[in-house]
This record gives sequence, structure tokens and C-alpha cells, in this order.
Amino acid sequence: MARINAGRFTHRHSGDLVVFLIGMRINSPWRPDLWLPAFLAMPRMLNELFKEPGSGLLGCRFALGAGGPVIVQYWESVEKLYAYASGPESEHRPAWTAFNRQARKAPKAVGIWHETFQVSRAESMYVSMPTEGLARATELVPVGPGRHHARERLANPH
Repeated sequence: MARINAGRFTHRHSGDLVVFLIGMRINSPWRPDLWLPAFLAMPRMLNELFKEPGSGLLGCRFALGAGGPVIVQYWESVEKLYAYASGPESEHRPAWTAFNRQARKAPKAVGIWHETFQVSRAESMYVSMPTEGLARATELVPVGPGRHHARERLANPH
């Protein structure tokens, strides 16, 4: 079981931050042959990114919602995110090609979506939680004086 950090914590990070959300919607759950390849492609991409220290991926977290699986990714910069997405040698290229090929055959079987946010400042709070999310991707620090309220943490990011 994950170690619980007792108390109130936030994250510390300076510099650029990009939050990239990517998810899929399984529209034909009875046809895993159509959606499972897309689902299994993401772990290969994440493994590749985590093995390369200069990739720009700071961390990620997985969530399963009513619409399907979602991965929240934290990146150093939008340039590094785009470089990975368009890199001819990356795992992303064959996965995207395979998805497009399958989507032409069965266009409604599975949906893919993503959203990219360039963040100038971010605020976080973790109370009696394991280190996760943005704090895992950056640095977990105790909430100190003058930072007990979200407004204060957002106004004073360090």
C-alpha cells in the first residue's frame, strides 16, 4: 500500500508546465478487437517516455471515468510534447497509424480525444494522501506559512 503523507502538502515547480489529457471512449465494448489495440498502445508509449529522461514527460496518472480511460500527463513544455507526438521513431507514430487504419474500417467503434493546456501557474492540495498527481510529477512539499489557502498558493507559486 502507498505511504500516506500525514498533514497538508502542495507541489513545488518552476518553469513551464503543460497538462495533456488523453482518453478513449469505447463505443463497441463487445468488440475488443477494435478498441483493445488502442488501449494497449498507451502503456508502450508511457514506458518509452519514462525510459528517456529528456523526453519532457514529468509524470502521469490514470483515471477511469464514465466515458472511458483517461490519462493526465504533465510535461515540461509543449515543444517536447509535440516532438514526441511527431517523432518518426516514437511508439506514437505506429499507434496513431494503426488507430487511423482501424477507424476507417469501423469508424464508430472507439473514440480518441485529447486536450492540451499550457499552464503559467498551478495550485494543488494533498491532505493525508500518498504522493500523486502533480506533486508526484514535480515535488511534494509541506504547506508552509502564507500558503494555507488556494488563493495564496496560486498567487505565490514557490
